[in-house]
Amino acid sequence: MKIPFFSRFYNGLLKHLRYRWLVMGASLIYLVSPVDISPDFIPVAGWIDDGVVATLLATGITQVLLDRRQTLKAQKTLAENPRASALPADSENA
Repeated sequence: MKIPFFSRFYNGLLKHLRYRWLVMGASLIYLVSPVDISPDFIPVAGWIDDGVVATLLATGITQVLLDRRQTLKAQKTLAENPRASALPADSENA
């Protein structure tokens, strides 16, 4: 399945540490701002842009938290067993 351009662009910005917090902050400001691409008083179309931005923001925050958790887990494992990084992954099966 092909990922839409805006989603790829948004997620690409979230992967860069320099732009991550800027994009998240701008997304939050957009969600609470009364200025939208399509105004909210239009019954369905007004909520779609907010829903898309909120979904992308939630996905981005979740990905950031999962990456952080994985990094902390790897650091903890390395601190507990410094030789773990020197052993090849296949050595457990041998």
